[in-house]
Amino acid sequence: MGSLQMIFASALFYALLLTGECITGGNEAAPHSRPYMASLQLEGKHNCGGFLISSQWVMSAAHCFQDGNNYKVVLGAHSLSQAEDTKQTFDMAAVYNHPDFKIENYDNDIALVKVNQPVTESDAVKPLKFQRAGGSDPGTDAAVETAGWGSLNNLGSRPDKLHEVTVAVIRRQFCGRSNSYGESFTTNMLCAGKPRKDTCDGDSGGPLIYKGIAVGITSNGGRKCGSTRKPGLYTIISHYDDWITRTMTQ
Repeated sequence: MGSLQMIFASALFYALLLTGECITGGNEAAPHSRPYMASLQLEGKHNCGGFLISSQWVMSAAHCFQDGNNYKVVLGAHSLSQAEDTKQTFDMAAVYNHPDFKIENYDNDIALVKVNQPVTESDAVKPLKFQRAGGSDPGTDAAVETAGWGSLNNLGSRPDKLHEVTVAVIRRQFCGRSNSYGESFTTNMLCAGKPRKDTCDGDSGGPLIYKGIAVGITSNGGRKCGSTRKPGLYTIISHYDDWITRTMTQ
């Protein structure tokens, strides 16, 4: 029996290695080192990510809101389960999905959430700058960072504490190939990853950061996190500058 258990454990480890470690290809973030991170929660459970961009606005992914979910927006968290006096919880006053969002391929996967009252800025709650039109988006091989409370592996286990990972932008021609995303990969997307380093289920809506500025939004990917053929997809924020400005000032 002991030898059978050892064989099973070895096989499980090998399977996990093949499917990729996803966000845990990086590390647990230092507590509150990413004070812009938001957890969008249903009945106290994390569902999607987001990031604070002003005193009353959070940016996220449109596909997180397709079921009409009425999230609680939690800011200032490191641990999802533990009581932390840094946490601030808000209701959604309004959510604006991009009008051209396409569920078929996740094109235009961007949303803006207005919380019901302004946040109280602190060391644990601060907005993040995002890329405007005309800014310098990262090119191929550029190192970019992302973070979230999404699944640790393809078995779906979730972390309690915020994790982060550094990946690299992948050339567009690769992600547009027929054995990758093909025609589903549009000019509004970039793809990024490294072997066994990726975002996963539950990281959607979080920021992709280049030189301290949010340049992308975690959108979608292949069925397996950490896949080299289908790396993570991110919405390019600078393409939506006019829509963001109109939405936040209407």
